[in-house]
Amino acid sequence: MADTGRELLRLSDVHAWYGESHILHGINLHVNQGEVVTLLGRNGAGRTTTLKSILGLVGRRSGSVMVNGVETVTMPPHPIARLGIGYCPEERGIFASLSCEENLLLPPVVAQGGMSVEEIYTLFPNLRERRASPGTRLSGGEQQMLSVARILRTGANLLLLDEISEGLAPVIVQALGRAIRMLREKGFTTVMVEQNFRFAAPLADRFYIIEHGQVVETFAAHELEAKADTLKTYLGV
Repeated sequence: MADTGRELLRLSDVHAWYGESHILHGINLHVNQGEVVTLLGRNGAGRTTTLKSILGLVGRRSGSVMVNGVETVTMPPHPIARLGIGYCPEERGIFASLSCEENLLLPPVVAQGGMSVEEIYTLFPNLRERRASPGTRLSGGEQQMLSVARILRTGANLLLLDEISEGLAPVIVQALGRAIRMLREKGFTTVMVEQNFRFAAPLADRFYIIEHGQVVETFAAHELEAKADTLKTYLGV
């Protein structure tokens, strides 16, 4: 289904810095509405910085970041988020002193069309069972489900997911995969950073390989087999 929806996100010649460290060196990519796009690459390649650059969560950035037709490269993070972006960082950020449901209800609503708590519990039944449990009592997998779930309430329709499968049991990884498929059916657009290629491969419509802060290869899901040598060269898979 690649390239069937209207363009929701485009990065053009994006450079990003943390202090004096120049991390991104001219990233170019686009994401269409309803797609699942995965950013592949080795650790340190610039994939997480690419996600953070979309929201302005880097020290400095240049180039062009168009979100739903709006140029955002000079905007601070909070108005960018209100354009309908939900960010799930690798560190999860679950509040230990709050219950599962209190964590879920914490983020503000930024746009219309967010999922109800009941819809979220249908998507993640584990969270319904643990809704009164403190954040510290949730397993790693449940915390990861919660970190994804709480951005769905906000009305965000572009989801930025950073390594959501990392370190989780296979049964939880499978549940997250099912959730991403269901979200795509509901019209959500997803950009994932993933080290787990086996998790990402059956989910994504398109792939970008990032190396040294630049996109070095892009291909669609139906080209995976033909790109086996390329994937081995860049990722060792």
